[in-house]
Amino acid sequence: MADIEKALKPSRDSWFKRAMRLFDRPTVDEAVWEELEELLISADVGMSTTEKLLGQVRQRAKEEKLSQGAAVRDVLQQEMVKMLTVEAKPSVSASPPEVILAVGVNGSGKTTSIAKLAYQAKKEGRRVLLVAADTFRAAAIDQLKKLGGEVGVDVVAHQPGADAGAVVFDALEAARSRQAQQVIIDTAGRLHTKFNLMEELKKIKRVAAKADAAAPHQVILVLDANTGQNGLTQAKHFAGAVGVTGIFLAKLDGTAKGGIVLAICDQLGVPIRFIGVGDEMEDMAPFDAAAFVRALCS
Repeated sequence: MADIEKALKPSRDSWFKRAMRLFDRPTVDEAVWEELEELLISADVGMSTTEKLLGQVRQRAKEEKLSQGAAVRDVLQQEMVKMLTVEAKPSVSASPPEVILAVGVNGSGKTTSIAKLAYQAKKEGRRVLLVAADTFRAAAIDQLKKLGGEVGVDVVAHQPGADAGAVVFDALEAARSRQAQQVIIDTAGRLHTKFNLMEELKKIKRVAAKADAAAPHQVILVLDANTGQNGLTQAKHFAGAVGVTGIFLAKLDGTAKGGIVLAICDQLGVPIRFIGVGDEMEDMAPFDAAAFVRALCS
């Protein structure tokens, strides 16, 4: 099981522990709010999300007549949990397989995150099929095949340069014949200049919908936690183009700016579904807002 507390230690020690200690003072004055704002922005929460969060905390402190630091700190943590609790849209799949489209820029940890999802699904007893639809990079196909072999799940792949839609079509045919319960599609994160990435992803979505009108049932965007506010910009592009339903936040153990999680939930309104906290297949966990805030602020 992923060690969330260990993964969040850099963020906790750099910013959030200091933020929580501000409330050890006997009274919460304007200087506390100013320092808190500075710490949250430094932790990559972002200006607008920080202002929104602190506005909600200050309003509650006023309404509930809270003056003691400990009580205000509790409210801050409660409001953080609220901000991180984004309701996921129900995944509608009339009959197997469930089709998951994984998107994200190259280098985000997408292919490894896909393997982690497959590993988890297999552990839970589901038959999984992986699809190498990033046909623009031979290395991406090879990596998915290698990881599929390690996890023990089949990979459908064509030759490099093949039409990604054709790969997806063949994979969904194979999934039905092999009675797979889940299909996870790896996609390109960057294309040759004459191709438009978002149009390519939309095309893959259309191909999946021909096999099942509700497919893809999930569109998971893999984001590298280290990219911070740049990752948020990426996320907005993908969300606008392909209707992202959830986020897999990868490499969370490699950043001291875990505050980006708050910005993602607030600015996108898309739930974080999973977090990746290491290199091993077990190093992932479903995202739990309350557990995350406890680990970040303890």
